[in-house]
Amino acid sequence: MTKSVIELNDIWVSYPDQKHSLKTLFKPDKSVFWALKGIDFEVKKGEVLGIIGRNGSGKSTLLKLFSGLISPDKGSYVLNGDQRPVLLSLGTGFQSELSGIENIYLNGLLLGQKKQDIDKRLEEIIEFSELGDFVYKPVRTYSSGMKSRLAFSIAITLDPEILLIDEVLGVGDAAFQKKCKDVILQKIKEERTVILVAHSSSLVKSLCDRVVWIHQGEQKAVGDTKEIVKEYDLFMAGKK
Repeated sequence: MTKSVIELNDIWVSYPDQKHSLKTLFKPDKSVFWALKGIDFEVKKGEVLGIIGRNGSGKSTLLKLFSGLISPDKGSYVLNGDQRPVLLSLGTGFQSELSGIENIYLNGLLLGQKKQDIDKRLEEIIEFSELGDFVYKPVRTYSSGMKSRLAFSIAITLDPEILLIDEVLGVGDAAFQKKCKDVILQKIKEERTVILVAHSSSLVKSLCDRVVWIHQGEQKAVGDTKEIVKEYDLFMAGKK
């Protein structure tokens, strides 16, 4: 039986209800918005799990939970292993005044890497990013595509056991997207665990073993990729 690397048991996560924010300036209000409600599934070692759902469904909250940025109000989040998942997003965690090189070291250290390990992989990260001399310039001068290249290069080259991917494959030119997809496929062959959040049904179908469909904070379905993506596409087209 394949070991579970992550277990979510009846997870509930809340945020203050923004609709009542002005009212609470004068009178405390305990209204909350439940971003996740009763989420319950596991992630197996070496599998590629897709997470789908329309905007506002709770996908970003789920990624924050996986990353360790938030804790559930109710239920339990269990990580079976020493290495927490690494979030690969659009470079939003970069320090804009620092150069690409400086951000490589900063992000690597935040991901739990030692400086000597980053030293060994630095040239590989720079080469994969294809940023050339821009890697020595402040990140504030980068386009969103350049930031995503650097973010992807850092995360994938530092070789995490569990990789969280948030829509990053939709950014950049077609050649770089193919390069990213190829290296993810290689990680999959090496039995790395991948959790992919995407709007692209074709991408999810091409990469994922299973899919979790989140709708309005609730777990609408979990299971076979083709079946659930088909149901999701029909739902989004207004045919269900």
